[in-house]
Amino acid sequence: MAGAHVRLREWGWTHAGRDRLAVHNIDLTIEPGESVLLLGASGAGKSTLLHGLAGVLGGDEDGDQAGSIAVDGRHPADARGVVGLVLQDPDSQIVMARVGDDIAFACENLGIPRDEIWRRVRWALDAVGLDLALDHPTSQLSGGQVQRLVLAGILAMRPRLLLLDEPTANLDPDGVREVRDVVAHVARETGMTLVVVEHRVAVWQDVVTRTVVLEPGGGLLADGPTREVLSRQGARLAERGIWTPDHPPAVGAPPEREPGALLMRSEELAVGRVPFAQKRPVIAASDLTFDLNAGTTTAVVGVNGAGKSTLALTAAGLLPPAAGRLEAMPELRDGAATQPHRWRSRELLTRIGTVFQQPEHQFLTGRVRDELAVGPRALRLSDSEVRRRTDELLERLRLARVADANPFTLSGGEKRRLSVATVLASRPRMLVLDEPTFGQDATTWRELVLLLRGLVDEGACVVAVTHDGPLVDALADATIRLGSPEGVLR
Repeated sequence: MAGAHVRLREWGWTHAGRDRLAVHNIDLTIEPGESVLLLGASGAGKSTLLHGLAGVLGGDEDGDQAGSIAVDGRHPADARGVVGLVLQDPDSQIVMARVGDDIAFACENLGIPRDEIWRRVRWALDAVGLDLALDHPTSQLSGGQVQRLVLAGILAMRPRLLLLDEPTANLDPDGVREVRDVVAHVARETGMTLVVVEHRVAVWQDVVTRTVVLEPGGGLLADGPTREVLSRQGARLAERGIWTPDHPPAVGAPPEREPGALLMRSEELAVGRVPFAQKRPVIAASDLTFDLNAGTTTAVVGVNGAGKSTLALTAAGLLPPAAGRLEAMPELRDGAATQPHRWRSRELLTRIGTVFQQPEHQFLTGRVRDELAVGPRALRLSDSEVRRRTDELLERLRLARVADANPFTLSGGEKRRLSVATVLASRPRMLVLDEPTFGQDATTWRELVLLLRGLVDEGACVVAVTHDGPLVDALADATIRLGSPEGVLR
């Protein structure tokens, strides 16, 4: 199988309802079998370019195209079965109720013989390291497992052009290496053309042969052999917000501080979720004993499927404990019930703010500015105070230029910053953040870290579920390590 040929000439795209071009003036040729790392600052148009190559941007009613884009000489929408795309939000690609059926879905649509389909399904499961039964429910997967499942479904298609949008963002360190290695192996064995969007260059620099950097203002900032681009232009790229191995963003170690008032305490806590049509929860993690204090940051880490997100939702009052005890202290509950899951939404607003793993799950309006105003308006703040908080967060998190855009049309990194900003707008005492730095370039990552550090200095309690080692180093006062006998480390 030969890889696909890619050609773009002065190509650009503007989403419907947006004045600003998402990407434009792209001149790019990718030869069959090349492995390309596509970089750029948050909002530079990386995902839009991948969607264009996959032929999923839509028609005239969805936006305006400039120039030309072709895969093997055809418009990508006409290259059925040639291109495989793993989206930045893998949840949106799950279509079937069982793992095996989901992997087989695309192959069935391509008319591949049944025996060959199931041979590919088992090969793909093994390739991505997903040790699950074929009838395992897709609704019971962790975020990292979903990411592996989607990749397995695309690999089973045997595409000639494989497009990966942040393919390792929600994976634990071992999972990152496994997925990277299997992608490299498959690309090498099949000769497929590979284009990877990833902020963390170090993960892929030894796999890809070429690096292309998008300029947010249009065109290309750099294009060439990966080692040459990083060695000759690393410092300049870092200044533009690109993660480069030799120029990490400087934030320093977290300051030493005494913990403030106790806000929440757990004793022998078990967390889990109740599957559809069942009465008892499936336990994700148990025997958890820890304290959460004002003025501290606690990182929740561990392998995929260890129960990190379930613990976060339980601490945030959005799931009841499966067993054990989780109690909000008087300093946090301020007259509300002892157990956070019994609080009403208005009681949660100023006490605990939650950022979900998928930003889209918490968007409620059709405009970024209105999204930021939801919490303050629910608190019945004055119009002037709502505007003040909204304008401050738009500027601080570099969202001012998309203030009037629909939240669902933002880049992945912009969506993540917006989801964090919507929680900050209500100024809760405690913040529970699930993968808060997903999709961030080096500049916006540093700004998020400094913003969260500032909130902790002012007395907030931050709980962050993360696979981001540098984030843990920069912020964490304590670590809850799930799936490990070490437990809580201080």
